[in-house]
Amino acid sequence: MRKVSLIAAAVATAVTATSAFAVDFNGYMRAGTGISASGSGDLAINKNGIGRLGNENDNYSEFGFSEELKTGEQTWRVESMIASGAPGESGWEDSDFNVAQFAVKAKGVLADKDATLWAGKTYYQRKDIHITDFYFLNTSGTGGGIENLSIGDQKLSLALIQDNGSQTITSDKDKYGWKDADNDSSTAPTWEVIGKESTSEDVNGYIADIRLANIDLWSDAKLELAAAYNFGVEKSDQDLQGDDGLLVTGIVHQGMDNGFNQTILQYGTNGYGVQAANFWGAGTYYDRSGDQNDATGYRLINWGVMNLGESWEMGHQIAYLAGSDIGASTLDIDQFSVVARPMYNWNDTMRTVFEAGYNAGEKINDDGNAVEDFGNSKLTIAQAWAMGDSFWARPEIRVYGSYISDLENDDAFGSGEDNELVAGVQVEAWW
Repeated sequence: MRKVSLIAAAVATAVTATSAFAVDFNGYMRAGTGISASGSGDLAINKNGIGRLGNENDNYSEFGFSEELKTGEQTWRVESMIASGAPGESGWEDSDFNVAQFAVKAKGVLADKDATLWAGKTYYQRKDIHITDFYFLNTSGTGGGIENLSIGDQKLSLALIQDNGSQTITSDKDKYGWKDADNDSSTAPTWEVIGKESTSEDVNGYIADIRLANIDLWSDAKLELAAAYNFGVEKSDQDLQGDDGLLVTGIVHQGMDNGFNQTILQYGTNGYGVQAANFWGAGTYYDRSGDQNDATGYRLINWGVMNLGESWEMGHQIAYLAGSDIGASTLDIDQFSVVARPMYNWNDTMRTVFEAGYNAGEKINDDGNAVEDFGNSKLTIAQAWAMGDSFWARPEIRVYGSYISDLENDDAFGSGEDNELVAGVQVEAWW
């Protein structure tokens, strides 16, 4: 009982200490609503490929709390974050909550005083394009490592991060079920073999992540290299179906007087091959079914933000993605995306924002015939008010109208149409 009392007293003392009020509160949020011409509400159609402005249909929030504890030359930073996503369809609704970050990062504890030793769950050096909400490199998760070790003028980071998955095991035992003769509903069903029994089992997976940053190229240009190796570890009675995969990334960051520009080249194999050929892949989720064991993929991206004059700024994304043998049906894929977001500042608070996006491509089978064409386009005009006149100024309240089209599906929105008009209001903030 005495021990519990001492712990309680220690906690109470820590909470009431002056340092407890120095907790850093940070986060992100977006929320809004929209009305579509067909009455289906606000929409989110391929925002990674055609842009996110006026093309989001959910509420999302992150609440981060951190504190730095100093002792001598050491800084111990405790970080935590809760993330929540919800449809935003009513005033009281169930939401998905996730402990997105919970880690300790210690600087000054190693011989290299600029290096940081960390362990826990963290957003690990994520790389994203804001106007499309596309994280092209994201190996976040639970693990540990060392960041920013000095190698001459360069900075080396090493991490090991958990990335578990599952695989399906099919047995020799027959699976029985009711089956209509020739799928004819007028014929009495029969009880017969419809396949083999199967079960799902967990697979322990990991990501070995290595990065080398701050490589000088030419004037105001830096190169960063990254390699993520995703591997599974067999249990004593397992035979892993999914092969290990490698995702390599090169990022050239060019600083300019009127903004910045980044060019990214990525190449992936096996489970990372299909990710590199699509907008949804970034490094964390890994398919362990074995369907992607022959996959290879790559993407070339250019994006940036530039000041075009006294009142104009523009962000853009240009991307080409391609892959081969990316799934069980051995499909090849290639696609192209271009998104532009010009913005005109009327004054320090009010702005008009435009965004146009186009993404199209095709999937090809192994004999070279196109089996599926796909594509979307979007045009958005928004009147916005922000706390400042920078492209990145937030909070921002915006009223928007979007015209979204599906270039291949004549009934893409369930209303017999291949296009949709949406009008809405949204707020976005980070702090």
